[in-house]
Amino acid sequence: MNLFTEIRGAVIAALETMMDEDTLPAGLDLGNVTVEPPRDPLHGDMATNAAMVLAKPAGLKPRDIAEVLAAKLLDDARIVSAEVAGPGFLNLRLADAQWHEVLRAAIAAGGEFGRSNMGQGQRVNVEYVSANPTGPLHVGHTRGAVFGDALASLLDFTGHDVTREYYINDGGAQVDVLARSVYLRYLEAHGQEVAFEDGTYPGDYLIAVGAALREKVGDAYVGQPESAWLTEVRDFATDAMMELIREDLAALGVRMDVFYSEKSLYGTGRIEAALEALEEKGLIYEGVLEPPKGKKPEDWEPREQTLFKSTEHGDDVDRPVKKSDGAWTYFAPDIAYHYDKILREFDALIDVFGADHGGYVKRMKAAVSALSDGQVPLDIKLTQLVKLYKNGEPFKMSKRAGTFVTLRDVVDMVGADVTRFHMLTRKNDAPLDFDFDKVVEQSKENPVFYVQYAHARVSSVLRKADAAGITVDDAALLSADLGGLSHEAELTLARKIAEWPRQVEIAGRTHEPHRVAFFLYDLASELHALWNRGHDDPSLRFLQEGDAATTQAKIALVRAATVVISAGLGILGVTPAQEMR
Repeated sequence: MNLFTEIRGAVIAALETMMDEDTLPAGLDLGNVTVEPPRDPLHGDMATNAAMVLAKPAGLKPRDIAEVLAAKLLDDARIVSAEVAGPGFLNLRLADAQWHEVLRAAIAAGGEFGRSNMGQGQRVNVEYVSANPTGPLHVGHTRGAVFGDALASLLDFTGHDVTREYYINDGGAQVDVLARSVYLRYLEAHGQEVAFEDGTYPGDYLIAVGAALREKVGDAYVGQPESAWLTEVRDFATDAMMELIREDLAALGVRMDVFYSEKSLYGTGRIEAALEALEEKGLIYEGVLEPPKGKKPEDWEPREQTLFKSTEHGDDVDRPVKKSDGAWTYFAPDIAYHYDKILREFDALIDVFGADHGGYVKRMKAAVSALSDGQVPLDIKLTQLVKLYKNGEPFKMSKRAGTFVTLRDVVDMVGADVTRFHMLTRKNDAPLDFDFDKVVEQSKENPVFYVQYAHARVSSVLRKADAAGITVDDAALLSADLGGLSHEAELTLARKIAEWPRQVEIAGRTHEPHRVAFFLYDLASELHALWNRGHDDPSLRFLQEGDAATTQAKIALVRAATVVISAGLGILGVTPAQEMR
């Protein structure tokens, strides 16, 4: 039940009647008419911009349209007042019974309340994490993993058919460096002293991999030239790192549908096929690029390369796909990978990149636009850096990784639920501070605690009511008389619950799961405020001694709130707390 959608339907119907009656010109486009919460709750429950957006095309004054529309809407029993404000905004107030119906709808639907068919089954590929398979995931990957996973869940909740995908970067030089690093640990496992040169990976996490390699091949590679072991050790090490990464992701509650290997693009004709598709469109040519900005001509050696005419699809400059020596650029396999997504018939693509990939956005969008003839949209979401603090000081080291804080370090210290929620307390493109002390602090300033505490409080009330012999299962709450829920604080909470279906659609449409976390905090705040008012006004307490019917009504209100909290936390990948410890 999306009450905002339903009231918008009433507004549209009234406008259509006005057109039929010639109060408005026929054929007006009503697509931009909205119904949403007013900026100031004192103005009403909902507001519509109908008169403002229709005035110009109708050739009428906004207030004239709004006054006629207001009179029409008052014929709807759900609407008790319709007041014209300012130049022509229309503020609406609904009957209390409408908010009571929202509570019943939430309890009846349970975790499905707010679920939308907005996506209409559109097939969406969400690619996220996609870290190089050279070591454990670090805290930056953690933010991308949480954001991508929550976004995938949000899209599923709004009616999309979602595939979660990890692109394994196992085709570049970094996996050769990994192989050499593992080989050093292999020699170390044989009792040799080794030195890790700059550019190798010295982390302790490779000690076990070197030992496992020794277990597998014995001393077969000891004293052998690199050509004798590089390929085999590279494959062995990559498999070991991907197993480690899968375990890291599982600890965070992230499970991928597809792991796609970059290496599978080489020697299989897939890169060639993608570039041929671009060439058939006249978008591949041989040319020489201008010097990059900031480079002097004398520092720049012009070379003829194979270029993609990406400027025809919104990029700033054309991009090389093949070097002058015939080798592929890094961009070429990425083009092929996204061409493969298009061939798999996804309707929309989303890539979640780290902030350092900002310069890659336009070229990648250009490639997808070109390859799909503009039919498959690509949205690239950048996740900004995370700064870690502990005891008020920057926290930068990990014994496991040697040079950075790992995902597992974070999860082991504060848990997956706290990690996931806090990573979504800022928009993805805003920097995030993660203070190990503050994220477990029991205070209103800690959103994770505040939302979980709201859910736990209501769970406690349900247990106390049950112990008192009051039936508070969902069936009983659905049949409760809610007519007594008339206090403004109670209706304020009900109104906030009613916003959930609207908010989840906005979050899904904008690809912004942080909106869910923000909304849950606001909802929890309203619930806690109602709880606290019960200290001074006994009539607002959820448990009314000797009055089972009133207790059931009040518990129906807060039960509906926890339905939304639980659904929202589910999208974020967080388990609702039944009690606080």
